[in-house]
Amino acid sequence: MVKLRHRIGRGAFGETWLATNHRSTVDYDDYHEVAVKMLHPVKDDHMKVLLDKLGDLFSKCEGVEGASLLQGISVISGKICIVMKFYEGSIGDKMAHLKGGKLSLSNVFRYVIDLAQGISELHSKGNLVLNLRPVNFLLNESNQAVLGDVGIPYLLLGIPLPSSNLVRRLGVPNYMAPEQWQPEVRGPISFETDSWGFACSIVEMLTGVQPWSGRSVEEIYDAVVKKQEKPRIPSGLPPPVENVLHGCFEYDFRCRPLMTDILRVFKSWQNAINIDGGWTDIGSRMIVERTDGYTGRFLSKDDLQVGDMVRSRKLPNSRKPEIMDIPEGTVVGLEHDSERDGFVMVRLHGIHDPLRVHVSSLERVTFGLAAGDWVRLKEEDKRHSPVGILHSIHRNGSVAVGFIGLETLWKGKSSELQMAESYHVGQFVRLKANVLSPRFEWPRKGGGVWATGRICWVLPNGCLMVKFPGRLSFREQFSSFLADPAEVEMVSFSTCPDIVEIYEHLEDFHWAVRPLLIALGLFTAMKVGLSVGRKIGGSEVKEEKSSVKTQHIDHKIASNPASGKHPFWGKG
Repeated sequence: MVKLRHRIGRGAFGETWLATNHRSTVDYDDYHEVAVKMLHPVKDDHMKVLLDKLGDLFSKCEGVEGASLLQGISVISGKICIVMKFYEGSIGDKMAHLKGGKLSLSNVFRYVIDLAQGISELHSKGNLVLNLRPVNFLLNESNQAVLGDVGIPYLLLGIPLPSSNLVRRLGVPNYMAPEQWQPEVRGPISFETDSWGFACSIVEMLTGVQPWSGRSVEEIYDAVVKKQEKPRIPSGLPPPVENVLHGCFEYDFRCRPLMTDILRVFKSWQNAINIDGGWTDIGSRMIVERTDGYTGRFLSKDDLQVGDMVRSRKLPNSRKPEIMDIPEGTVVGLEHDSERDGFVMVRLHGIHDPLRVHVSSLERVTFGLAAGDWVRLKEEDKRHSPVGILHSIHRNGSVAVGFIGLETLWKGKSSELQMAESYHVGQFVRLKANVLSPRFEWPRKGGGVWATGRICWVLPNGCLMVKFPGRLSFREQFSSFLADPAEVEMVSFSTCPDIVEIYEHLEDFHWAVRPLLIALGLFTAMKVGLSVGRKIGGSEVKEEKSSVKTQHIDHKIASNPASGKHPFWGKG
């Protein structure tokens, strides 16, 4: 039996209480302190669903050393309670008692390794945490860091709030990744979502300052989601560590490192950290940014094996057809190093000797699909968009796809998908004529027809961020719009059937095109008018001079009638 004593914490997902757990047997009574996480109330018809999810979480957390020890589930006063081991303090508590509120570099490395191991193990079992912050990093008797929250926000996905007045977020704003704010629109959430929150916590442990400190929830949303700002990383860190932290703050989560990548970097540099907070260069290759739009972190996730079908990696957001060095080939040899990088030997049809190709220029093709492809469900589901982006495909044909309307990745088989038209940054699109009620707000032009805009960003689920350079707007909230790729069609000069539509599409490039063309037309008309006016004026002057001359001659003839001849005529 659990008896609550007093509340010791309150968070976005409930309250934490200190309690006494009484276990009675025939031989003895056992009393010991426990911590109880009391979740916010849920509707009765969803209580069983949440309890089932918690039961599954318990089984996943068994044996995970980096996670807090869960001891049971109880329902107290109609609220679900999670009973767990009581820990005396957290990293957040420790920081609060230190000068400057920051930890030593050696302690940061030690705690990061402890926590990353626990998070990685939870990820391997399919569970996301989504609530990574120093106050949730508990310290055990051996001063090892363990996770105090093992994924409560993730469990609450799909569980409606008891009141429409309440707002539920998938985390704490200061530590939330861009896709966490609106996962069904800007998501989905994935394992790399935890990389952002964990990096925020690492930065806080290093600096003693909470990311986005002093900003309101609205200001944080504006900075992270709209302006795509990133938390500042302190200088003076080993280059690979600084590099992996920068990677954690990529706006597109597909370019962020996995938790195993973070763990590997911190482990490899732990012995280089000195007691005084400095570090010794041990020489390590950094994963650098590539100019073609893919980061090394993104590329390192695609491991190749002998027998894999591969092709040249397509450049992201490229509208021009490219020459494929490797249209399709088979991997026949590997030359990987410890960083999952290196060269592979690829055999092409019709070429006797295999080619030695760097893995960063290749992508694996399975059942005709590769990560990053645009796909469409053969059987549409009205709950979400039928068009999305393929995130992964395993060699057995199982796939993970991001769709608008889903908070997490859709899991299924490659046989359920077909290729779809792809969209890229810079393309012009408009809603299809048969779309009467679009998923997102979309502006209209005069006459009620849908306006044409230019894609400025493509989110991981295929959601298009579109700007309208052809419309002059002084209101920031109308600077960009969202679009479902299933509801739009591409617009280009080649798709315009007549000169009128070509002119209208020209106006889509910038709002100044129309006034510029009008001004040019007026200028041309004025210039032509002046030119015509001069010609007409010159003709009238000539006619007037000719008339005066004729009148003068007639006057002379009239004044000398006896001669009977014109004064200029010769004598006969």
